[in-house]
Amino acid sequence: MYEFNSKISVLDLAPILSGSTPKDSFRRTLELAQHAEKLGYHRYWLAEHHNMPGIGSSATSILIGHIASGTKKIRVGSGGIMLPNHAPLVIAEQFGTLESLYPGRIDLGLGRASGSDMRTTRALRRTLGSNGDDFPDLLRELRSYFHPEDEPIEPGVRAIPGEGMDIPIWLLGSSGFSAQLAGRLGLPFSFASHFAPDYLLQALDLYRSAFTPSRMLDKPYVMIGLNVIAADSAEEASWLATTDEQQVLNLIRGRTSEYNPPVENMDALWNEQEKTRIRKQMDFGIIGDRTTILKKLPVLFEETKADEFIVTSHIYDHQARLRSYEILANAVNELRQ
Repeated sequence: MYEFNSKISVLDLAPILSGSTPKDSFRRTLELAQHAEKLGYHRYWLAEHHNMPGIGSSATSILIGHIASGTKKIRVGSGGIMLPNHAPLVIAEQFGTLESLYPGRIDLGLGRASGSDMRTTRALRRTLGSNGDDFPDLLRELRSYFHPEDEPIEPGVRAIPGEGMDIPIWLLGSSGFSAQLAGRLGLPFSFASHFAPDYLLQALDLYRSAFTPSRMLDKPYVMIGLNVIAADSAEEASWLATTDEQQVLNLIRGRTSEYNPPVENMDALWNEQEKTRIRKQMDFGIIGDRTTILKKLPVLFEETKADEFIVTSHIYDHQARLRSYEILANAVNELRQ
């Protein structure tokens, strides 16, 4: 008998829609988090990006606090904080503060990219001098602030709040580097398969083969990112997905923009090469109705043996976005029965 036992969670970028404001975005983000909590989603993560008109989650730690304050039990965290953009002590203090305010609910997911273009990266790091290559050293320093008894990096410098707290640290990635590092350190690993699916299975193999038990985990724990656009009909889902397709198309062309409404004909916007590239990237996700989810999600589970799926759904209409997460949650409950 087939058994589906993966958790499901939400990855949000606090999307800013054309014609709306960041304030509108944060209201919708909180409504989605509250909706996800009622539906039984396990965690709600926000991702750090900068200098992107369509993404409102740049001040990630602040927004995590906003979401945690408006919910009761769902885990809230970063998916992720781009550690090379920040001094490790500052991140330890910020997440120590969050954990103090919302004990037992905060996750710290870390990435090593900048989350933006090179000019913005220079602006972010003007006093830090990091290019991402020193991520293992930054991670080691960050972890030492939470548990200085293990290996103090800067004796006499303490993260208050933060010191002594067992805040779950995750490594995020889209290649083998973070997979192997997470495995060696015994940390949970989240792969960004929602935008880089080609290397997924290799990265999971690297993580699991490198895994060493730690204070946090005694066995590997894998979460994979998944694009899901669900609607009451497959046709409606395909139409809703054109919002995300437009956004990816803009990124391919080196543009940034707010999220735009769905369109009837993407062929009027992209060329064949762009269409092939975008469709290939989105093939790993699920676009369709309840039946589509019941068919495709077990296949993805069997292929990856993921302990958890973290789902992003870039849908322009807020009510349709809420409905998408509802359809997915209901389908997952069916699979678990």
